[in-house]
Amino acid sequence: MDKKYLLSYFKASAKDWRDWHWQIKNRITKIETLENLLGKTDFNKIKSKTVTSVYPMAITPYYLSLIHSNDTNDPVRAQCFPDPREISRFGKALADPLEEDSHMPVPKLVHRYTDRCLAMVTETCATYCRHCNRKRFWSQPNKLNLKTRFRSMINYINASPQIREVIISGGDPLTFDDNTLEEILASLKAIPHIEVLRIGSRIPVVMPMRITKELCRIFKRYRPLWFNTQFNHPHEITTESARACNMLQEAGIPVSNQSVLLRSVNDSAETMKNLLYGLQKISVRPYYLFHCDLAKGCTHFRTGPQAGVIMMEKIWKQSSGLCLPQYVLDVPGSAGKIPLNVMSNAIKNDLKKHKHFFDKFK
Repeated sequence: MDKKYLLSYFKASAKDWRDWHWQIKNRITKIETLENLLGKTDFNKIKSKTVTSVYPMAITPYYLSLIHSNDTNDPVRAQCFPDPREISRFGKALADPLEEDSHMPVPKLVHRYTDRCLAMVTETCATYCRHCNRKRFWSQPNKLNLKTRFRSMINYINASPQIREVIISGGDPLTFDDNTLEEILASLKAIPHIEVLRIGSRIPVVMPMRITKELCRIFKRYRPLWFNTQFNHPHEITTESARACNMLQEAGIPVSNQSVLLRSVNDSAETMKNLLYGLQKISVRPYYLFHCDLAKGCTHFRTGPQAGVIMMEKIWKQSSGLCLPQYVLDVPGSAGKIPLNVMSNAIKNDLKKHKHFFDKFK
């Protein structure tokens, strides 16, 4: 969607557009606003409102600008527009597919693995991704304010010397202002046995103007700090998102990518390869490709694991190792991430062909 058109619709300036506060304030949260912006659309207002009554909608003007408005199959649109399939296709789907709630010793702190934990510091996101495996939290009011919630987390982590790494997630922690973020980072860094901090955020993809010089200066003070984001399609790699990632990198913050395999979004070898090549060009490491979780509201995005394996085999044979993420299925409990593209039948056959080479080293 044309940026100039959006600026005109919101009666905004180019300066407003570059202000992340403006982007947050003007998120599209109502179906009527989408209709006004898009004109005649193919989605049914009544059905869409039924969806948003269960799973709310929020889209930053920036992310909306990446959509080709005339294409009903646009991959960016699929990730942020409400879809009736979110509330009609549950099957065996689960609200909490990774059983995170059963690994919360204190509210919103997930401790699945011995040496690290995940702190959900907010349920708010700049843009609500329709494939999110935590969308069960979107409609839930925050019963605890951040100060109360975070105090319990800090007390638990303080009393757990086996934890050496904390992942700050949500929601999206970068929806907080700089001062709040620094308080979170400083509190965690002050714990003697915490060696590494990690932030999980989709902000570089959906609202890259949030990555400012001041934010990068703050992050630099709390290194080693790692930043994981989520690009799912080549159209999301823009001049603005590349700039945001580069600013983090120049501050000494490594940026990695964790994509989700999504039906009709990135489940073709050509699209995925272009995404991975694009990430390499902006020095973002393709870290994981997640098989879409069996989460309520997300089943229409799921592909078969074997299809994902075949796709990754094609890419594996064509591409540099620097471009290749690990294709994994995340499962509940401490078993964690199971690699899906290791020793598949095609790879085993390739090894058999070269058996004589390995025999030389016996």
